[in-house]
Amino acid sequence: MSKPISREDNFTYLTIALILLLLVSAVLEQFANRAGQHYISASLIVVLAVGVWSFRAEKQTLKIGMGLVIAVLVVSVLSSLFDKAGLHMVHLLILLVYLISTTWLAAKQVLFSGRIDGNTIVGSICIFLLMGLVWAMLYLLILAIDPTSFNGVVEADWYDNFSQLVYYSFVTLTTVGYGEITPALPVARFFAYVEAITGQFYMAILVASLVGARLSRGPHKG
Repeated sequence: MSKPISREDNFTYLTIALILLLLVSAVLEQFANRAGQHYISASLIVVLAVGVWSFRAEKQTLKIGMGLVIAVLVVSVLSSLFDKAGLHMVHLLILLVYLISTTWLAAKQVLFSGRIDGNTIVGSICIFLLMGLVWAMLYLLILAIDPTSFNGVVEADWYDNFSQLVYYSFVTLTTVGYGEITPALPVARFFAYVEAITGQFYMAILVASLVGARLSRGPHKG
């Protein structure tokens, strides 16, 4: 009988799912044709389901999470059938709400629980990945509203630009800034520098939180 997911190991599953999502999106962008959009949508739904299962301890959280997963599934199917721009916007908005709520749940467990263990360390990586995806969704929404928002990104459906904007998001979050993609309009620039600032503050807060929790345990003997 398999071991159920608990607060001692929940981040492992979600982190693996997020890494696989990033890998799948990159492989699909390089090798797949237009049909790759369906695989990206399917991968996102799997990640949503894993996230809900990881934080299922509270009934209210479970209900909201399952509702978001079902909403994404329905909108994804409708978007594929009817290919309407409005449905794509709804799809992105639901994904954004889910990712923000999941990031908050993860942050509460990692940064405010006062515990330091293997799951906490994995959780800190998970939060970083989630933040990158949150901003990627924001950039995709901005691009959907105005296709000229970013230099280096051609006008296309969001799933065709998903991997590119995820790449740009993590490059910005880590303040690497290679320069292939750059924000062209003020709103896009605003979210870009806010993401860069957030990435720097996250590292500072994470280190301070983990060190503070470690010191609160008191000195070790020997």
